[in-house]
Amino acid sequence: MTIREAAEALGCEILQNEFEDSDLQGGYTSDLLSDVMANAKSGAALITIQAHKNTVAVATLAALPAIVVCNSRPVPDDMLASAKDEGIAVLRTAESQYVVSGKLYALLPAGAA
Repeated sequence: MTIREAAEALGCEILQNEFEDSDLQGGYTSDLLSDVMANAKSGAALITIQAHKNTVAVATLAALPAIVVCNSRPVPDDMLASAKDEGIAVLRTAESQYVVSGKLYALLPAGAA
């Protein structure tokens, strides 16, 4: 499932849409960015409430192509600019991290991390 297909299926708005529409390899839910760097698998979507520039930096380091910002958190312009520079999709939803994680898990093939 591509990032755009996932965004549609999850009911997310795409806030930063200049990215390669690659297939998601899973998801990783965390608000502790050091945890994301240590444990997220390449190709996964980051599901978080952390909406700032550092989130993009961590996604870049971990090779995560998409960030899903939950709970309708405001996303600052500098985060979107950084994501555009790095080619990382930024999606936003009103849903909680728990709900988004469960929905994404159900959408992706078995074995996706």
